[in-house]
Amino acid sequence: MDVKEIESEALALPESLRAGLVWRLLQTLPPFDLEVSDEEALQRDRDMESGSVEPLSHEEFVRRVEAARGR
Repeated sequence: MDVKEIESEALALPESLRAGLVWRLLQTLPPFDLEVSDEEALQRDRDMESGSVEPLSHEEFVRRVEAARGR
């Protein structure tokens, strides 16, 4: 069975079983590194203050994520 067949079979499962499968698969991956160093935080602050990046509201962030996901 190849990955496409596994994906097709998984997508045919009821939502509760898909959710359980996703949870079990995620447990096999290394943890995400969500740490942000002080230097990175300070750099982000400098970028915002200088205007080199534009702030993004939560609503705009959600809209863009949903658009990228095709919702």
